[in-house]
Amino acid sequence: MDLIEIGGLRLRCVIGCRDEERRDRSDVVIDLKIGTDTRPAAASDELNDAWNYRTPVKAVIGHVEDSAYRTVEALATAIARILIVDFGAPYARVRVAKPGAVRFADTAGVLIERVTADYAAGRCC
Repeated sequence: MDLIEIGGLRLRCVIGCRDEERRDRSDVVIDLKIGTDTRPAAASDELNDAWNYRTPVKAVIGHVEDSAYRTVEALATAIARILIVDFGAPYARVRVAKPGAVRFADTAGVLIERVTADYAAGRCC
């Protein structure tokens, strides 16, 4: 499986459990690795043979900026669901990091991996 990478997507959303975290939107940094087969596009050099990452990433941006989650785990899972369920990616690796969440650390966050089977018959979130 090949991977399309989108790195350092900097967005703002409501994320956190404390009242002060939920009053204002916070920065999150999102990295995506989306599994797909790039061989058809490589062979033809045609955009129509490639997995169109622009539309799914726009959907992720819209969802994140309109969202309110308590945990980065829930946000990461929602992003993976968009990529896999809504846009047919067979695999998604999603990292969501919250800058400044832990003193003396650049970021704190989570990295999840999901595949199509994780969303079959309501298995995952």
